[in-house]
Amino acid sequence: MSIEITVSVEAECGLARAWECWTTPECIVLWNHASEDWRCPSAANDLRAGGSFSYRMEAVDGSMGFDFGGVHTEIEEGRLIASALGDGRKMRVSFEESGGRTRVVETFEAEGSNPPERQRLGWQAILDNFKLVAERG
Repeated sequence: MSIEITVSVEAECGLARAWECWTTPECIVLWNHASEDWRCPSAANDLRAGGSFSYRMEAVDGSMGFDFGGVHTEIEEGRLIASALGDGRKMRVSFEESGGRTRVVETFEAEGSNPPERQRLGWQAILDNFKLVAERG
């Protein structure tokens, strides 16, 4: 039985800006890291059902890094991105705009190497970075 973890954020920006920032490689590299000692030097995203995505994650000091990616299984423009990660886990990201703000909710299946709370904190930190970048416009 897999454990699902959900993180969310409400960004003070419209849906179009949130969607663009979440899906375009030029913006992904600005926010896709959990702490200042990590970075995302490259990203690729083929935004369609069956399209793949890949984000390179690296320690700023170059001591370690990994590729995070998978295949999109469902895309509803401006509303939903469902994906299968490279290791088979499932992930869903939903977007909902209300009053000029956009709520982004991300649910993913936990992996078995790290405690679920550690995973939740890391994914929430990345989502918090997304909010800051999306709000900068």
